[in-house]
Amino acid sequence: MIEKALTSEDVEFVTTLHGEEQISFVVLMQPRGDQADVLLRAIDDLAMGELKEAARESEEPEGRNARASAELALEVSLEALRQSGSEAVGQVIETHPLDKLTSVVEESEADEVIVLTAPHYVEEFFHRDWASRARHKVGVPVLKLFAHSE
Repeated sequence: MIEKALTSEDVEFVTTLHGEEQISFVVLMQPRGDQADVLLRAIDDLAMGELKEAARESEEPEGRNARASAELALEVSLEALRQSGSEAVGQVIETHPLDKLTSVVEESEADEVIVLTAPHYVEEFFHRDWASRARHKVGVPVLKLFAHSE
């Protein structure tokens, strides 16, 4: 599960986690949704020392307006994974992401889930981030990784 396009560092990181073993990915792109609180994102930006980003939080598209950029980020990420030699498919999910994640894990017989997102300090502190919530739902190990900056 990702929130933004994978960087080359992200791709190298996830494709080498298991050494030389051939792996395939089912990527679920969670766009910036209305459920994400602007204040929480701004606090996360401030905690990371990204003052300019905190000031621009209200300018970022959310909900349905974020769909087009999410689809583009997904395509970029899938192509980067394929270029690295991995099999990769994916989709943008906007509603019930944990239910979709659970069904994808079951259908694909996944060995693990990787949640690759920016740090979300407030949500992580209260165990409301995607990885913490997924651990109680998917039935396989969930690995939380922090995405690299562009």
